[in-house]
Amino acid sequence: MLAVVVLLAGPRLGRSSFLVAAVAPLATAVWAASVAPSVLDGAARTTSVGWVPDLGLALDLRLDAFSLLMVGLVSGIGVLVYVYAYAYFDERPDLGRFVATLTAFAGSMLGLVLSDNLLGLYVFWELTSITSYLLIGFDDAKASARAAALQAILITGVGGLAMLGGFVILGLEASTFSLSGLLAAPPSGMAVDVALVLVLLGACTKSAQAPFHSWLPRAMAAPTPVSAYLHSATMVKAGIYLVARFAPAFATAAPWQPIVLTVGLATMLLGGLRALRQHDLKLLLAYGTISQLGFLLVLLGVGLPEAALAGCALLIAHGVFKAALFMLVGIVDRQAHTRDLRRLHELRHVPGWRPAMAVAAVSAASMAGIPLLVGFVSKEAAYEALVHGGVGAVDTLVLAGVVVGSILTFAYSARFLRGAFGPALVDNPVEAPAPPGRSFLGPAVLLAGITVTLGLLPGLASRLVSGAAAALDATVEPVDLAIWHGLNPALGLSLLTIAAGTLLALRWRTLEQFQAAVPRLPSADDAYAATLVGLNRLADRTSAVVQSGSLPVYVGVTLLTLLALPGTALLVGTELPPLPVLAETPLQIGLAVAMAGAAIGAAVTVHRFVAVLLLGFVGYGMAAFFVIQGAPDLALTQMLVETVTLLIFVFVLRRLPTRAPQVPWRVGTASRLLVAGGVGVLVTGFALVAGSARTAEPISGAFLDRALPDGGGSNVVNVILVDFRGLDTLGEITVLAVAALGIVSLTRVVRGLTDGPAGPPLEDGRP
Repeated sequence: MLAVVVLLAGPRLGRSSFLVAAVAPLATAVWAASVAPSVLDGAARTTSVGWVPDLGLALDLRLDAFSLLMVGLVSGIGVLVYVYAYAYFDERPDLGRFVATLTAFAGSMLGLVLSDNLLGLYVFWELTSITSYLLIGFDDAKASARAAALQAILITGVGGLAMLGGFVILGLEASTFSLSGLLAAPPSGMAVDVALVLVLLGACTKSAQAPFHSWLPRAMAAPTPVSAYLHSATMVKAGIYLVARFAPAFATAAPWQPIVLTVGLATMLLGGLRALRQHDLKLLLAYGTISQLGFLLVLLGVGLPEAALAGCALLIAHGVFKAALFMLVGIVDRQAHTRDLRRLHELRHVPGWRPAMAVAAVSAASMAGIPLLVGFVSKEAAYEALVHGGVGAVDTLVLAGVVVGSILTFAYSARFLRGAFGPALVDNPVEAPAPPGRSFLGPAVLLAGITVTLGLLPGLASRLVSGAAAALDATVEPVDLAIWHGLNPALGLSLLTIAAGTLLALRWRTLEQFQAAVPRLPSADDAYAATLVGLNRLADRTSAVVQSGSLPVYVGVTLLTLLALPGTALLVGTELPPLPVLAETPLQIGLAVAMAGAAIGAAVTVHRFVAVLLLGFVGYGMAAFFVIQGAPDLALTQMLVETVTLLIFVFVLRRLPTRAPQVPWRVGTASRLLVAGGVGVLVTGFALVAGSARTAEPISGAFLDRALPDGGGSNVVNVILVDFRGLDTLGEITVLAVAALGIVSLTRVVRGLTDGPAGPPLEDGRP
C-alpha cells in the first residue's frame, strides 16, 4: 500500500519519498523487536488467509526465530538503505517510481521469508524477481542496464520455474503444501529426489551460484543503493534461505549434499579468484558476494547443527559488512566520479575522507576475518563446525576448500582497501574529491559500528543465532558466541588464513601478472550469450517451419497436436461405453447422410460460394434435427445464426475470387485424409465418452422443479434465460449486439467500395 502511495505522490515528495517509504521497514523492525523475546523462546507466530483453497494456495505466514533473523536483515538494513539513498540521489522526476519499486521489493522479500506455504512462497519469490528486474534496469536509457536486468530475470526466472515444479512434486508427495508440515514429515523416494534437484536449481540461480552467477556482476549496473540492499543483504539471500530451510530435513537425500557441497565450494573459489582480477570496486564486491554466497551455501546446506549455527552468524555478519562496503563504493563513485581503483589516489590523506576510510577498514577487515570483528566470530564458528566434520569421506576436502576460499577472501578484502584508499596505479589519477557529508556516510558508519560491537561483544547475538539455528534444526544446542575459544584447530586455521591471505595481498603485482598470463577460459557470461544466440536461432528456425504463413499447415499442426495429446489419452486411458441407438427414425438417417455429403462437398469444392452454401445446408440440417427432437426454440436459434453467418460470408465473398486457390501441401493428399479421418474418429469417441461420463444428477431436474415456485413462470426455458441464467443471457445479447454493429459496419464499407471508383480487376476479371 505504501508503495502505491509513494508512486502517486512521488513527483511532489521528490527525494523525501525515501524518508516516507522508510516508515515501512522501520515499523517492521520495531514490530519484530517487540515479538522477538517470545519468538526466540520458541513460540512461533502464525496467521493464515484463504486464497485458492482448491489448489492448496493460502497466505500462510509463520514467524520463527530464523525468519526473525531474516526479517531483521531485510527491515534493519532496509531502513539504512533508504536513508542512504536520500543522500545518494539528486532530484529527478522518476524517483517516485524507484522508491515505490524498492518498497514493493522489500514487501515481497518479507513475504518470502515469512511464507509457510510453498505456492505462496513461490509467488513472493517471483515478485522479488520482477521488482529486482525493474530496479536493476532503473536507468532504462542505458543499454547496459536493460541488458543486465534482462539477464537477471531470465536466469532467476528459469530457476524459479524449475523450483515451482519441485514444490508441486513435494507438495503432492507429502500431501501438503505447508512448508512447516513438509519439513516436519519429509517424504522420500525417487520423485522427491528429482524435486530436490529442481528446488536446488531455483535456489542456486537466485543466489548466484556457479554456473548461474553471471547475472550478479552485471546487476551492478543498478544504482548503488540497489546493490547495497538487493545484492548483499536481501535478494541473493533468498536462495540461501530456502536451502537452509530444507537442509535439516533433506540433507540425507541422495542428490542433496553432493550438489550443495560441489556448487558451494566451486562458487566460493571462483568468486574469490574473479574478485582478485577486478579494477572496478563495485565488481570486486560483486564477485566477493558470490564467493560469500558459496560459503553460506556450504554452511547452511550441509545439514550439520554446528554448521547451521555458523551459517546464521555469517548471515548477520555478511549482511552488515557487505552493505556498508557497497555504500562506501557509492560514496566514492559519487564524489570521485569513478570506481576504478587504478585511478583513485591516496584518499586516506585527503581531508575529510578518514572517517570513510575507517568504515572501509572495519568492514573489509570483518569480511577478511580479522579478530575482534563479527566476521572473525562467524568464520571461527564455521571452521569449528567443519573441523568436526560429519559429511563423510569429503570432510577434509570441504574444510580445505573453505580455507582456500577464506584466504582468497582476505586477499580481495585487502585489494579493496588498498585500491580505494591507496596510491593510484596510473599516471592520470583523479583529483582529490570532496569528502562525503555526514548524512551520506552515516548509514555506513552505523553498520560499521554494529560490526565492531558484535565483534567485541558477540554474546549480544548469541540468543538470535542459537534460536535461528534451532528453528532450522531442533537438535541444535544453544551456543555462546565468543572471541576466544582457546587454542584449538579452528584458531590455527584462522591464523593460517590471515598469514596466507597477507602474503597473497602483498604479492598483488605478481598475482596480477599471473592472472594476465593465464589463457582466458570461457566464462559464465560467454555461456549466457551463447545460450541466448542458440535460443534465438532455434526460435528463428522453428518459426520458419511452424509459422510459414500457410493456413493448411497451421490447421494440420493443430489437428496433429489434438490427435497426439488428448487423442492418445482418450485411446489409452478411457474405455468406450456401449454404442447408443444411432437413430430413432429413418428421417434422422437420411438427414445425417445428406449433412455428411454436404460437409464432404464443402471440403472438396473449389468454388467459394458453393462451399458456403453447402456449409449452410449442414447448419440448416442441424436445425432440422432440433425440430425432429422437439426443440423448436433451439431450431429457431440455429436457423437465425446460420442465416446471419451466410450473409456475412456473402458480403466477404463479393470481394474475393470465385474460385479458391489450390495450395499444395508437402505431406500429400493421403496424409491429409489420414489426419482428417483421425480427428473424426477422435471427436466421435469423445462425444460417446462425454455423453456417458455424467455421474451426478443433471441440473435440469432442479430447473423443472424450481421454475414455477422460484421463477414464477410455467415456461421453463424462459425462466432459465431470464432468471436462473440472466447474466449469461445478458452477455449473449451483448455479443449479438456487437456482432450486429460489425455487420452494419461491413455493409457500409462494402457499399462505399462499390459506389466508389472501380479498383483493379481480381483473378477472374470481376472488378
